[in-house]
Amino acid sequence: MSAVELVKDFVVREGMRRRVLRAVDRVSFTLSAGRTVALVGESGSGKSTIARMVARLEKPSSGGILVDGEVLGDREYRRRVQMVFQDPFASLNPFHTVGHHLSRPLALHGRGETVGELLERVSLPASFAGRRPHELSGGQRQRVAIARALAPGAGVVVADEPVSMLDVSLRMGVLRLLGRLQEEENLAVLYITHDLATARVFSDEVMVLYRGRVVERGPADAVILEPRHPYTRLLAGAVPDPSGRGRVVEVGRDVVEAAGRVEGYDHYVGGFV
Repeated sequence: MSAVELVKDFVVREGMRRRVLRAVDRVSFTLSAGRTVALVGESGSGKSTIARMVARLEKPSSGGILVDGEVLGDREYRRRVQMVFQDPFASLNPFHTVGHHLSRPLALHGRGETVGELLERVSLPASFAGRRPHELSGGQRQRVAIARALAPGAGVVVADEPVSMLDVSLRMGVLRLLGRLQEEENLAVLYITHDLATARVFSDEVMVLYRGRVVERGPADAVILEPRHPYTRLLAGAVPDPSGRGRVVEVGRDVVEAAGRVEGYDHYVGGFV
């Protein structure tokens, strides 16, 4: 799957006037089978907007997304590209059972797999099919959400902050599950996060997003351990060193100041409308 020059503009009101806010500015990337691309940045950088465009929950202002070089219709696109949302409780209807959530996409896309088999793929017992979301832990709910994303037979999974609302003790378990499924099923994964530590562990490539633009990209270790851009260095400087010696990357005042004036970029484009 390839995202080509994605742009997303929003019109925002300022009193009686309106301005165009460019949330995503000409972002391109490729998701390949068996590999994870992490998109990292602070809140408001445009990460989730990109995720929603890739999942076709938002329409790009310009640019497009190709799957195997083609623009697919909605039904086929949603069969092949699925999303795991940040909040597993909000993304699952509390009135329906786990079995209901999983059986619908299986039936809609003509899959021969059973609900029990799908649950076993995400390391949950088949008996969970009769439970409702409130009867599960946060980690179990997120596993159900991953199973629902896999139900249509998707080859591309967009994981939007999939562990940020889970207890720390549960996060690595969910990420290991995603890693195992990716390896076993040759999935392409877009991992949206603000956490460089998990991005380094879980991804092959990292793209750093600042105010809607990709300011740095490359292999995960290179970007996080040897960042070149001031903003990336600022993010990396906030990652604790597991050895207890401090931070992975030390940053000084000059880096903080430089990160605050990256390319002189202004969120707003096009003036008042």
